[in-house]
Amino acid sequence: MNRHLRKAVVATAALTAGLLMTACQNGTDDNSSSGKSGTGSAAVAEKASGSKDSKGVSGSFKNGKVTYLAPGKFIVSVPGKGDQQFLVADDTEVYGGGTICGDAGSKVDAPCTLDQLEAAAKKGAVSADVEMKDGIATLVTERRTTQQDTGSGSGSGETVVDGINKGKGVNGTWLGNVSYLAPGKYTVSGMKGVEQQFLLAEDTRILGYGDICGDEGSQDGTECTEADLETAAKKGVSAEVVISNGIATTITDDH
Repeated sequence: MNRHLRKAVVATAALTAGLLMTACQNGTDDNSSSGKSGTGSAAVAEKASGSKDSKGVSGSFKNGKVTYLAPGKFIVSVPGKGDQQFLVADDTEVYGGGTICGDAGSKVDAPCTLDQLEAAAKKGAVSADVEMKDGIATLVTERRTTQQDTGSGSGSGETVVDGINKGKGVNGTWLGNVSYLAPGKYTVSGMKGVEQQFLLAEDTRILGYGDICGDEGSQDGTECTEADLETAAKKGVSAEVVISNGIATTITDDH
C-alpha cells in the first residue's frame, strides 16, 4: 500500500509540474508576441516623426522642382539647398504655365487648384517657385521655359546626352538654373528635365541683381564678369539666358 501511495504522489507531482511548465510557456509566448507588436509600433512612430522637420520653415525657394509626397504635402528641391518639405492650405495660391494648368503659349499665368498641382506633381517634378511661411506654401508659381529652335544652320537640332542637350546652333530664351560645366561652358535647366548647354563669348552680356553680382536693390543691374558668373553657377544660380547659335548673348540673374 505504501508503494502504491508513493507512485500516486509522484504521478500527481509530475502532472502538476507539466501544467506549470505549460502555463509558463504560454505566458512567455504572450509576452514575446506583445514585445514584437510594441517594436513595430515604435518603428512606425519613428518613421512618422521624420515628417515634422518642415515646421516653422519660411523663405523663397526659386527654380525648384516640386514633387508629390502625400495628400497636401510636397517637396521642393532647389540646387544648393537640397530637399524641403512643405504643406499646402486652402489659401495657398497656385499659378500654372502649361504643366500644372493653363496654356504654355500664354503670357499670363493661370490660377490653378490644389488638385491640379497634386495631379501634375504626381506625374513628375514640376519646375516652380515656392514661397513658404511656417512650413506652409503661400504661393506656388510654375516656371516658364521658352525654347525656340529655329531649325536653321547645319548644327541645329537636339543631341541629348545624360539629360543635356548638346545640339549646336540652338536659339531661344531659357529661364532656369544655370550650372557650370567647364570654362566658358554652362547649362541652363529646361522643361522635362533636359538642360540646354551653351557657351560664352567675349561680347556676352551678364547682368546681376544681387545673385551673380551687384546689389539686390539695383534697378538697372550691374555688369558682371565671367568670373562672377562662374562662381555663382558653381553654387547654382537662377537666371534668364538668351542663346543665339548655341552662344549666350545675355544672361540676367532672376531678381
